[in-house]
Amino acid sequence: MSRIDATFASLKTEGKKAFVAYIMAGDPDMTTSLEVMKGLPAAGVDIIELGLPFTDPMADGPTIQLAGQRALEGGMTLKKTLAMATEFRKTDSTTPIVLMGYYNPIYAHGVETFLNDAKAAGIDGLIVVDLPPEEDIELCLPAQAAGLNFIRLATPTTDDARLPKVLQNTSGFVYYVSITGITGAAEAQAVDVAPEVARIKSKTELPIIVGFGIKTPEQSKAIAGVADGAVVGSAIVERIAKGDSVADVLSFVKSLADGAHSA
Repeated sequence: MSRIDATFASLKTEGKKAFVAYIMAGDPDMTTSLEVMKGLPAAGVDIIELGLPFTDPMADGPTIQLAGQRALEGGMTLKKTLAMATEFRKTDSTTPIVLMGYYNPIYAHGVETFLNDAKAAGIDGLIVVDLPPEEDIELCLPAQAAGLNFIRLATPTTDDARLPKVLQNTSGFVYYVSITGITGAAEAQAVDVAPEVARIKSKTELPIIVGFGIKTPEQSKAIAGVADGAVVGSAIVERIAKGDSVADVLSFVKSLADGAHSA
C-alpha cells in the first residue's frame, strides 16, 4: 500500500474528505518554499502536490506560470526539486508527495534515472499532464513498476467513450478538473461537479479529488462535499506571490483544509 492509499484509507476510517495543496517548488526561492512545504501537514494538508517548474506549462494559468518562472529564474531544477522532497522527508515520513508537472524535464533527466531518484527522494505519485494514456509506455507503466502512483486527470470533456482509457492505468486517485480551461481561470461549482464525479465513480473505485477553480474555504467545503476531496493551488500560490509570510500562507491553507475536512 502506497502512502497515498494509506492516507485515503485513514481518512475513510475517520469519515473525512481529503485536502490536497499545491505549491511550486522553488517559489519564490527554495528556502521559503521548503519552509511552506514543511508546514503544510500541520496546517491540515493530507497530500502535497509539488510543482515541477517548466518553461511551457500549457495547462496552467498566469498564477502558476509566473510561479514557475520565478522558480526557474531562481535556479530551480528537477534535481533541486527532488532535493527539496528529500529534505522534507527527514522530518515527515507519512505525508504523500505527488510531483506535478510536464514530461520534458523528466525525459531530459532520463526516465529510469528519474524514477530511481524520485523514489529515493520520497515521491509517492506523479501527475504528468502532457502524457496521454496512449503514451503509457513512456512513463506511466515504468512508474507503476517502480512503485509510484500515476495519477490521471479527467475533465468535463472526458466523455464515456474516453473515460475507460483515462482510468486504465491510473492509480492513487483520479484528479477531476472542474472547469474547461487553465488553472485559476474560473470558479468551480459543486452543482456542476457532483454529476461528473458520480459518473466517474461508477467506473472506478479510486478516490476522486477535484481541483481547478477552488479559492475559498467555502468552495473547498462545497467541492469536497460532492467528491472525495479538494485540491487548491493557484489561490495558495497567489498568497506566496504577494509576499505573504510563511505563517500567513499556512494560516490560509489551514482555513481551506478545515473547509474540506468539515464537508
